[in-house]
Amino acid sequence: MASSRHVDCTFCRLIEEGAARWVAYETGACAFLPLDPLAPGHTLVVPTQHHADVFDTPRDVLAATITLVQRVSGAMRAALDASGVNILSANGPASEQSVPHLHFHVVPRWADDGISTWPAGRSEHQLAGDPRTRLAEYLAGEQHHRS
Repeated sequence: MASSRHVDCTFCRLIEEGAARWVAYETGACAFLPLDPLAPGHTLVVPTQHHADVFDTPRDVLAATITLVQRVSGAMRAALDASGVNILSANGPASEQSVPHLHFHVVPRWADDGISTWPAGRSEHQLAGDPRTRLAEYLAGEQHHRS
């Protein structure tokens, strides 16, 4: 189980010191503006406890965090007149995760904003077998083991 705070974690330090530009602070999750935003109102949503990524995060903490993502997204539509949002999260070393603390970037979008957050390329990684079948079989087996 992950500890409440991690001494070397940038986000844990921001939470502990109260140094972030807070948008919201709730039980289990908080939202703040990054120093280098992709768009006006770009917000980071993180669990208040240290969990490295989606693989390490307990379901209740993940639920609290994604609930705040949803609230921030709605606020962007209502308060900033955004016509959409991008919700971005990188998890694990091969994903280009920059801070090893679970976080979601919520980026407000407007039709004329001139940015693209969708990947331009495709993975060159090859898998043996059908990925859909492999995933479905694993998830079915995991469900069976939890029952």
